[in-house]
This record gives sequence, C-alpha cells and structure tokens, in this order.
Amino acid sequence: MAAFANSDGGMIFIGVADDGTIPGLLRQDVIRINQLISNAASQLVRSPLAVQTQNVQVRKGRVVIVLTIPKGMDKPYFDKNGVIWLKCGADKRRINSKEELRRLFQFSDQFRADELPTKAGVDQLDKLRFRDFLRDFYKLDYPDSAAEVARLLQNMNLTTDDGHLNLACVLLFAERPEWIKPQFVVKAIRYPGNEIHVSDYIDTEDFSGPLRKVFDDSMAFVMRNLHKVQAGRGVNAPGQPEIPEAVFEELLVNALIHRDYLVSATIRLFIFDNRIEIISPGHLPNNLTVEKIRAGISNIRNPILVSFVAKGLLPYHGLGSGKSSGKIKSPILDLLSDRPRMTIPELAETLGVTTRAVEKRIAIFRRLGLLRRVGSAKGGYWETIEKNEG
Repeated sequence: MAAFANSDGGMIFIGVADDGTIPGLLRQDVIRINQLISNAASQLVRSPLAVQTQNVQVRKGRVVIVLTIPKGMDKPYFDKNGVIWLKCGADKRRINSKEELRRLFQFSDQFRADELPTKAGVDQLDKLRFRDFLRDFYKLDYPDSAAEVARLLQNMNLTTDDGHLNLACVLLFAERPEWIKPQFVVKAIRYPGNEIHVSDYIDTEDFSGPLRKVFDDSMAFVMRNLHKVQAGRGVNAPGQPEIPEAVFEELLVNALIHRDYLVSATIRLFIFDNRIEIISPGHLPNNLTVEKIRAGISNIRNPILVSFVAKGLLPYHGLGSGKSSGKIKSPILDLLSDRPRMTIPELAETLGVTTRAVEKRIAIFRRLGLLRRVGSAKGGYWETIEKNEG
C-alpha cells in the first residue's frame, strides 16, 4: 500500500492467485481481512492512508476484495520499519539513493532542487551583480554590513537557515558558480553537416558563470553560427538570421530555468547545417506530458529561479504553453496597443520589470516588424503591427 501511495496509486486484488486463477475468499474470511486492511492502512503506514475496498462475488460462496489505494497527497509514505517503497511494474522496490528520495519529495511539493543548500557562504556572492539587481528591481541600496546582507538573502529565500547560499542563489548571483557546481554549464558545438562527429567540429565553447552570463554567451554562439539571409537588403548590409533571435531566447531560458537540477549533467547545445538541438537534462516534472503542455498545462520545477528570472534577470515570458497561435503575444504589445503613448518607464512599472528589460523586448519587436515609433521620442507614440508568422 505504501508503494502504491508513493507512486500513482493502484489496486490490489485479494483472492486472485499469482498465476491469474481466481480461487476467491470464503465469506467468513472477508470481514477479518477487511479489518486487517483497515488496521494496516491506519496504523502500519506513516502517514495513514485512506483506502477503499469493494467485495466482488466471483462465484457462489467466493469473493474477491478489490483494494484501491489512491495516489498519496502526503508523500513519502513509510512502512512500519521506516522503509520507503515505490511501485516498479508488477513489483515494488525500496528507495536506496538520495537522488530518488529528493525527487520523491520534489513530486510531493515538499522539496525543490533550487532550494538545495550548497557549501558556499555569503562571501561567494557577486556583490556588483546583486547590488544592480537590488537597485533595478527593488530600488534598494546594497546593505552596509555582512549581517544585513545575510538577513536580506534569507528573507529573499536565497540562503538556508545556517547562512549557506542555496542553488538558486549560486546560479543567479554567485561570483563563480562553476567553482561551486561545475556540472551546471552549457557545452556548445557547431558540427559540419547534419551528424555528430567524434573529432570534427567548426566551433565549440563551454559557457559558465551566473545564468545571465551563460544565457548571453549561449545566445552569441547561436547567432554567430546561424545561417544569414539577405532578405532583400543591399549587398553591403549585414544579413538577417534565418530564424528570429527571439525564438532562441525562449528556448535557452526554458533550458536554464526549467531543467532538472537533481541530475548532475550539462546542458548541450548542438548546431548542425539543418537544425539546432538544445538538450536539457532530466524529464518532464510531476507527471507532466507533451499532451498536457499542448493543452496549456504547465508545472514549475524551480519556483525560486522562475520568480527571480521573471523580475528581469532573463527575458522570460512565463507562457509555458509550448505552442503558437500564429501571432506573437506579449504584455508589452497589448499595453501599447491600448495606450500607444506609454513611456518605457511606465511600461516597466506596470509590468514590474526593469526599464532595461522593456527596452530589449521593444528592440526585438521593432526588428521583427511588430512595433514602430511614430513621431519624436517625447511627443510621438507607438504603433503595433499585426503580422502572421505563417
């Protein structure tokens, strides 16, 4: 029962033999076995389980008890000896590794990978980067004392109770994240042709540092290796990327903030002649499927990372739908469509992001031909342009 509750729930048929035959139970045994089930679910499993039983008559005088165990809401569940079990096909197995235990806590929303404590202290903080974030988003000055910095970090859910930086803080604000967590970097390779080669490559680089630096360097690698097209421009004008930069922004941001940080592996970025592959370690979280994503259902694996990235640290949209309706949707475009004379500071205040983040998004929309400025910088207005992407 504990194994089923720690997995997706299930049913146990009491009165069915291992070979599939159905001898059933005598009616005088049913009351006794139902009482055993109730006692086991309430007293021998921690936390207690609410299970259901149904008596199914299979032939005269014989009954099969169908025991239904729901998917547990208070995982993990332990047996009477304190062992955690998981269902594995038709069998069960005990959890033996820290990684499995962490993932089980993660599935039950009791634990998140970005909350993991590291061995880094507050002295590993990139003070300039953190100072700029406090100034741009919270309009705060950097604290004067180390004790105030430590208290502020804890209030922002970026440190543990004993003052160590958690994984989210290391990835966002540490001076050298790769010294603390060397596995969480991006490895990029540009291959000739359309296949992976053992030794032949055109360009290769590893990107490390805080997430913003990793993102910027990875974007630069993609753009310098992307095919350029003339797009009707003069021979002396630089070519346009065959795929808009905004496409890769969202892909890279998702790979960095939604990856499974319980898996000690790098993000891999492969560029071929006919495609680009971004491989993010791990699987979809918490029983999320591609079909659910297409239906608009999302699941945030690393909520601390997402909350800070959404404050303008990366160009994150937070849509999570994995699909396109043919038009680019953006809060900035929606606002400017209704109020074309809004200023960049007004947009930033309304959206709760930095002016720099708004300026970058506007620059992208102007390059894509979705937005243009009419008139002067002070007395003019914005004009949004509907354009189908095809």
